[in-house]
Amino acid sequence: MAHTILSLLTLFLAIFSLNPTVECHSRARAYIEQQCRSTMYTELCIRTLLPFASKTNAPAPEQLARISLTTCLVKARITKAYVNMVANEYFNKTKNARYHEAVTDCLHQINDGVNQITQSVKEQQRMVHDGEKNFSWHESNVQSWVSTALTDVTACLDRISDKAIGGKEKGMIKARVLNVKHLASNALALFNKFTTRHRGSRVIKTP
Repeated sequence: MAHTILSLLTLFLAIFSLNPTVECHSRARAYIEQQCRSTMYTELCIRTLLPFASKTNAPAPEQLARISLTTCLVKARITKAYVNMVANEYFNKTKNARYHEAVTDCLHQINDGVNQITQSVKEQQRMVHDGEKNFSWHESNVQSWVSTALTDVTACLDRISDKAIGGKEKGMIKARVLNVKHLASNALALFNKFTTRHRGSRVIKTP
């Protein structure tokens, strides 16, 4: 699992050909902050995107949307592995049927969410490859799948609110799932911002 995640991150960075840097130029930060204003979780958005910007290389809106969505996918996969580990480890200790059912249901929702986000990442890649061809179709698919992923992780959060789950385990799972939810929300906002801007540029260029 760790190898898969590492491979995904390596491929991710190679695709964009960007050099992450800790100390970004103030101009790059201002650019990222401006791009993140459309998101609900602005500080998280800035922390996610800032390492991929420098004073000489500012990712385009389309790239920012892909970075955000791919980061969400990585986090979702890590969270899925963690919840699966917790479900197995603590059920073996407690044999609490209600606890196991609640966490298993949450895991099912996360798994579905991972699948939805995976499809979204692939669809956005196809969108870039096709250019203007089927743009609206790709756009609708990405929006639908990310929205479904948000519904999935919300359902997971609702499920682990079951009182049968202990405070510590509940807190650990909730924090990770909530992070995935916030990343997905930001990714969708950035994607919508990109597509809206893209449509606007096409209208201006059309005679």
